[in-house]
Amino acid sequence: MAAADRPRGIFVTGTDTGVGKTLFAAALARFLRERGIDAGVMKPVESGVENPSELGPDGRLLKWASGTTDDDALICPYRLRAPLAPSEAARRESVHIDFGHLGQIARQLASQHEFLIVEGAGGLMVPLAGGLLVADLARDIGLPLLTVCRPGLGTINHTLLTLFAARTMEIPLAGFMINNMPKEPNDAEKGAPHALASLASADLLGVLDHVSASPEEQVEALAAQLNALPSLPWLLAALGI
Repeated sequence: MAAADRPRGIFVTGTDTGVGKTLFAAALARFLRERGIDAGVMKPVESGVENPSELGPDGRLLKWASGTTDDDALICPYRLRAPLAPSEAARRESVHIDFGHLGQIARQLASQHEFLIVEGAGGLMVPLAGGLLVADLARDIGLPLLTVCRPGLGTINHTLLTLFAARTMEIPLAGFMINNMPKEPNDAEKGAPHALASLASADLLGVLDHVSASPEEQVEALAAQLNALPSLPWLLAALGI
C-alpha cells in the first residue's frame, strides 16, 4: 500500500504479552484527545473476557481513554472468554474470526476519525485465525507499527526480532517505545535504551517510567509523560501529527 493511501493512525504491538501495550495505546489516545485530536480506537480481538457480550478490560480502557462514542462492536469485534491466543480461544468457543471483517472495520473507523489506534493481541507472531497472524492484520490495515517493549534483560533480543519480522513482512515502522522503566533500574534496564537505539532498525521514540496505580490513573500519568518526553517532536513526527 502506498504511503499516500494509508489511513492516518498507528498499529500498536508488543514484544510479548504483558509489556503494557494496552496502557500505552490508551495513554496515546488520551494524549491525542488532550491535544484536540479525534482518535478512534480498536482492539480487533480480546481474549480472557469474562462476559463476551460486553467489552473486556482492554476494550473498556481504550474506549474510556479516547472518549469515543463508537459502538462496542467496532471497538472490539471479537471477545473471547479463554485467556489464550485468539485462534485457540476462538476454536474452543466455536467463533469464526473473519479476517476480512477486521480490516473493513479498521478502515471504517479510520474514515470516521482523524486518527486511529489499533492495538494488537500479544506480539506480531500471535495467531489470529486460519494460519493468519497479528502481523498479517497489521500489514493488511496498513498502519505504521509502533512496538512497545520492556526495559529488562532479554528486551534487546525480543525487540530486534519484532522489528526484523515487521521489516521482513514489509510492515511500515513508526518506531518503538520502552515502557515500565523502574525508578531504580538495574544494569540491564539502564543499558537497554542506548543498546536498542544503537541496534534497532527503527527510532526509539521515548522511555516511559513505571507507574503504580489503577489502570485509569496509569493512563493519565503515562499521557502526561508522553507530553513531557524530550523526544516528543520525534513521537509527533512518527504519528504524522
